Amino acid sequence: KDLTTDLKENLSHHFKEVMVGLMYPPASYDAHELWHALKGIDTEEKCLIDILASRSNMEIFQMKEAYLMQYNTDLQQDIDSETSGHFRDTLMNLAQGTRMEGYADPSTAAQDAMILWEACQQKTGEHKNMLQMILCNRSHQQLWMVFQEFQNISGQDIVDAINECYDGYFQELLVAIVLCIRDKPSYFAYRLYNAIHDFGFHNKTVIRILIARSEIDLMNIRQRYKERYGKSLFHDIKHFASGHYESALLAICAGDTEDY
Repeated sequence: KDLTTDLKENLSHHFKEVMVGLMYPPASYDAHELWHALKGIDTEEKCLIDILASRSNMEIFQMKEAYLMQYNTDLQQDIDSETSGHFRDTLMNLAQGTRMEGYADPSTAAQDAMILWEACQQKTGEHKNMLQMILCNRSHQQLWMVFQEFQNISGQDIVDAINECYDGYFQELLVAIVLCIRDKPSYFAYRLYNAIHDFGFHNKTVIRILIARSEIDLMNIRQRYKERYGKSLFHDIKHFASGHYESALLAICAGDTEDY
């Protein structure tokens, strides 16, 4: 017998989603979530943002392989057909998994920062392309310097500038890239808090983040959550979920003694 099939047949609702989700290897789970985000009744842009803005080159490569094997179709082709505009172009760039790694050049950081500043002022199609090319392809170390130079040039934080100059999912994706480069656990703590408090417990988002990060950085996410929002993640899940579903989420979250 196949355990996953039995779980699907014998469980229901959100509890089933959690238990079945835990059966997937990480790359296969990402592929599964992306497929449903792209091919569902409505495209789930926030799911695409959470996954593609936060994964490493290797994670993206493995995810694309899993996507092809599971669904017999190419992830980038599906992104191309199901999304549009500069949001699509940025997702396509991220899905290439070609970000430079471990390389930083202080001499070009100010130049990149100036391009970003101009892109926030002029907002032409060409400037938007340059903006997303820098954010999607420069190494994390390089972008740390670029963000500092941007602050020096403009007197403004890069996130505030993007929020002022752009809107929609393109803006959300750009901000997510910046936040993940700065501190990925803080980004996911912020997304969990919003999903729990701003959307009346958005189950899909909570489940996806807890499962996807459970063996990577969930301990750090929990720490950032408590530091930033005062209450523990464990406490907030316990307050909003119930039954076997609550028990499953709390088991993944594995709260500290003072959280119980």
